[in-house]
Amino acid sequence: MSVVDSGSITAAAGQRNQTTSGISRALSRLEQKLDTTLLRRTTRRLELTEEGELFLAHARHIIGAVDDAEEQIALRRMKPAGRLRINAAVPFMQHVIVPMIGGFRALYPQIDLELHTDDLNIDLLKQRTDIAIRIGALRDSTIHARLLGASRLRILASPEYIQRHGAPKTIEALSEHSLLGFTQPERLNQWALPYLPDGRSSIVPTVAASGGETLRHLALRGEGIVELSDFMTWEDQLAGRLVEVLSDQTLESWQSINAVYYRNTQLAARITCFLDYVSEQIRQQESYWRKT
Repeated sequence: MSVVDSGSITAAAGQRNQTTSGISRALSRLEQKLDTTLLRRTTRRLELTEEGELFLAHARHIIGAVDDAEEQIALRRMKPAGRLRINAAVPFMQHVIVPMIGGFRALYPQIDLELHTDDLNIDLLKQRTDIAIRIGALRDSTIHARLLGASRLRILASPEYIQRHGAPKTIEALSEHSLLGFTQPERLNQWALPYLPDGRSSIVPTVAASGGETLRHLALRGEGIVELSDFMTWEDQLAGRLVEVLSDQTLESWQSINAVYYRNTQLAARITCFLDYVSEQIRQQESYWRKT
């Protein structure tokens, strides 16, 4: 490779800190071993034969694979360190990220974590954020994203609410109930149903809030019916604090969970190990969400 890349045996010898005769003998031995000519030598230049081009392509692939393997081993041996700034919406931070922190810190004690919550999409550079967790479809094409998993949306109410008001049997009956929804964006009030009463595209909340965690607590207190994602309600469902309504009419709808970040060069080890850890934990939790 050095002979081809440098253009001559003499130049290759200089790069390798070897003698010209030594490089020439090594090349001759290789040709004898392969029983073929790899390079045509003239007084002016070296030229690859067809066999030489084939051999060089395979050699480059092998050397590249060895380099990749060495890099992966080095990453495993190194101890990622430094400050890692993570941003997520309040519900995801509280119900998913926070329970994982103890295990992550035990594996990577030299990483200093900063956890920030914001229910709106932030500017990663402006907020000096390494990783932001975003739920649902991504709309920013200037960032890199890694899919971590998905969480299903369900329409829920507390047993206390159902005891007082009854459970809606039809979609039309929703108009007679207290509905809990988001102040913004409007798409969060487009419930996973084939249609809504009065031909609307989204529900009209009786009580609206800016964050999902507030809506969860309202639902737990029996204030109305809500649509929320499993990642923040599956424990409530398992404990019977929230129960699904209109399950036979709800469309199966999943929200993607993505980690987004800016990447100009190779990803820092502390970011890579966090993404790998969270991705594995979410895959395990997904099995619970699917069974809920």
